[in-house]
Amino acid sequence: MRAVMTPSHLQGRVDAPPSKSMAHRLLISAALAAGKSVIHNLADSADICATIACLRALGAVIERQGEDTIVYGADIRAREEEAELPCNESGSTLRFLIPLALLSPVQARFCGTEKLLSRPLDIYETICAGEGFTFDRAPGSVTVCGRLTGGDYRVVGNISSQFISGLLFALPLCVGDSRILITPPLESRPYIDLTLQALAAFGIRAFWADERTLYIPGGQIYHPTECTVEGDYSGAAFFAALNLLGDTVQVDGLRPDSLQGDMAYIRYYEMLEKGTPTIHLGNCPDLGPVLMAVAAAKNGAVFCGTRRLRIKESDRGAAMAEELSKFGTSVDVHEDSIVVYPLAFHRPNALLHGHNDHRIVMALCTLLSKTGGEIDDAEAVRKSLPDYFEKMRALGAQVTLYEA
Repeated sequence: MRAVMTPSHLQGRVDAPPSKSMAHRLLISAALAAGKSVIHNLADSADICATIACLRALGAVIERQGEDTIVYGADIRAREEEAELPCNESGSTLRFLIPLALLSPVQARFCGTEKLLSRPLDIYETICAGEGFTFDRAPGSVTVCGRLTGGDYRVVGNISSQFISGLLFALPLCVGDSRILITPPLESRPYIDLTLQALAAFGIRAFWADERTLYIPGGQIYHPTECTVEGDYSGAAFFAALNLLGDTVQVDGLRPDSLQGDMAYIRYYEMLEKGTPTIHLGNCPDLGPVLMAVAAAKNGAVFCGTRRLRIKESDRGAAMAEELSKFGTSVDVHEDSIVVYPLAFHRPNALLHGHNDHRIVMALCTLLSKTGGEIDDAEAVRKSLPDYFEKMRALGAQVTLYEA
């Protein structure tokens, strides 16, 4: 699907989308709690639908009732049948749920796109090898089998915090206490703190023993609860960025005391407005595309801690460099840094490509709302923000969608 945008002035108020990060975490916690949990403000994004489908495959009963999601949890340690879990393109789903599948000694097969299954899983593969578990990678799938137990687990801290969160969900249910020993540097700690927050909401204790060690008492029980998914700062960032381009948009529904690392966009936008800053993305890699887009339209910037942008839905640094060049921007992509030189910013001189990446599409559409132009892969927004174009139109954007 392609989106054609005409230069527009956007103004008004928009509700922040529900946090995809917290939605995953609350759904998983509810699925592990015996009894009925109620989750409010859950969006039907593609990634969340993948997590729901996989939790159902593990035995949870999940129903949508109007704007609420009802979850009846299951003791997945008692799973007796082999399970097939359709992760589609959701890296969070895959990495969060592999340890849960290992709570039962029955085989589980995770399926997904080629791109998803090419993303790093070495940490789990190493754990499985050390424990004598099955970990078989095949085209389009990963199959695991084994019984996870309490103990010490060493995890490299600069690949993805999702491995740490996956273990945090599973280890409280194991016999015996556990420690997650993190090899520095640790990046994306705010995402780990979000996991701890979700666990606490369901009665689970896990805590930082020190800056590199998480302690998880074993033999715990998840308790059902009623909760609400907070607004998403990473999604809100695309709408807030419009204000730096001359629009007047207010984003509602964000918690000022949120633990989300992506709320850093507030500070970073001020820096991009005032000059040519150096910004570290280690705790907020998902902001990379929109920050690069704003830097291209403003004063440029230097971004550090960008290595992990290569292993997202696309190679985000390279993808943004390729597309921003069509606006007259020069971008240098290095091993762990990216430099954006704005040069002669103008309307793109060619069709933009979304690289099948929701954040690339939305970052580029932020610019197209000012310059006009056309982008393909527009359907990628369904991964996290399926009503993105409806929200943009409500603010005054002139958008035409068509099948190419």
